[in-house]
Amino acid sequence: MTLSGLYVPLITPFDRTGAVALDALESLAHQVLEAGARGLVALGTTAEPSSLTATEHREIIDVTTRVAREHNAHLLVGANTPQALHALTDHPEVVAALTVVPPFVRPGEEGVLAHFTRLAADSPVPLVAYDIPHRTGQYLSAATLHRLAAIPGVLGLKYAPGGINADTIALFADQPSDLAILGGDDAFISPLLALGAHGGILAGSHVATTEFAQLIDAWRTGDTTTARPLGNRLGVLATALFAEPNPTVIKAVLHAQGRIPTPDVRLPLLPAHPTSTETALHALDTVTSAARPLATQRG
Repeated sequence: MTLSGLYVPLITPFDRTGAVALDALESLAHQVLEAGARGLVALGTTAEPSSLTATEHREIIDVTTRVAREHNAHLLVGANTPQALHALTDHPEVVAALTVVPPFVRPGEEGVLAHFTRLAADSPVPLVAYDIPHRTGQYLSAATLHRLAAIPGVLGLKYAPGGINADTIALFADQPSDLAILGGDDAFISPLLALGAHGGILAGSHVATTEFAQLIDAWRTGDTTTARPLGNRLGVLATALFAEPNPTVIKAVLHAQGRIPTPDVRLPLLPAHPTSTETALHALDTVTSAARPLATQRG
């Protein structure tokens, strides 16, 4: 199995009582798959998983597995411990677990490799390693990422280094043949695709699913005439959507669109400022407005 294309790391919508709005989650999952996403990610960072109860975790997995099955879509689930991975045993729709590099403890690169070796050996599903050093505090070099790719059971890499650096160039210059690299920095997804990323796990694609999917397709087919200007517009949108802690602005935009019942987040997150929401909505309008003439011409 090869992971490629667009994967949407779903938010967790809440209703006015503060409960998880499972109907809204199901509707949102259908919408993004129908708009061009290849698959879903449940219980990723965007889902605020640390604020959810064990029961809510199970309910979210149940909803997303049902939607993935109906669309014959890929489903990844955030799981970072042996216990969380074991819980995926009875869900054949789950093609892989999204497993973050151990945060906070900064175990060193050898410790990271040992950690993933142990998890992958015991996991019922393959792993997609999530490398995001500005959250974990642990930087991984290109050499270590190559060694990570060689671990049996590691299927892919969600790569979110915070920009393009020398290790990024080294990684793609000698890209592991059996590792799916999915960009995880929305603002930098276009240059990562240009370098050779297979796709992306992109929170911003909640609100511009079709356009992010088009961007991935354009780079993969060599259509730079489409990819470059579209990537620039989506980069501006991504910057606006991440102007405050994720997923606060994304939720505010989804609520403004009438797609979720509230823009609420759970502590320690706070709701997005109205100015941030307006800026993101304006950037989104720029993206979608630019796409309309092209769609009219093709029609």
